[in-house]
Amino acid sequence: MGKTFDMPDVIAVFPLPGALLLPRSRLPLHIFEPRYLAMLEDALKTPERLIGMVQPNAIPGRDGNGLHQIGCAGRVTQFSETEDGRYLITLSGMSRFRVVREVTGFTPYRRCEVSWTGFERDLGRDESDKGFDREAFMNLLSRYFTARELQTDWESLQEADDELLINSLSMLLDFDPEDKQALLEAPCLSTRRETLVTLIEYSLRGGNTEEIMQ
Repeated sequence: MGKTFDMPDVIAVFPLPGALLLPRSRLPLHIFEPRYLAMLEDALKTPERLIGMVQPNAIPGRDGNGLHQIGCAGRVTQFSETEDGRYLITLSGMSRFRVVREVTGFTPYRRCEVSWTGFERDLGRDESDKGFDREAFMNLLSRYFTARELQTDWESLQEADDELLINSLSMLLDFDPEDKQALLEAPCLSTRRETLVTLIEYSLRGGNTEEIMQ
């Protein structure tokens, strides 16, 4: 996905704990609150159609906005309306951003001034992970899915390229919001994969769950 427009300085932000969007990945969302319906309507009027996904911060920063500093902006690429006025949308991850400050205004949803500096790589081509031991990773993943009694399409996982595999699992697996934030902030794909492996291994050892592997 190449950069086809200038990234705006101010974007709407959707604070949602545990929801992770990564560049070149897709996140389905269910929009039903009036303020976020207004956010979607306004986003669709802009050429960029961007919405910034950012997690609330349990430890608010000095500016007191209660948001993590780093989020990821997605372009609305699909949307459909249900009969009762809700929307099912898909955000395609464009680039991470750093929150500069929250912008006050008349919108019912939150907006932030953001900086894209340092995340130029996000708007480029797919990343590769040269140090990826795929066989060992899939074995670890199989143990994790068995322990959690989860089902998946293993054939699709095997066929997915490195970035799609790592990013999809980072988004989909049930980790704590702070762990999701660590996956988001990983500077490159190999670091994200290493973080993901650490989280999976931690869970298999018992982690903060009641499931302790024998």
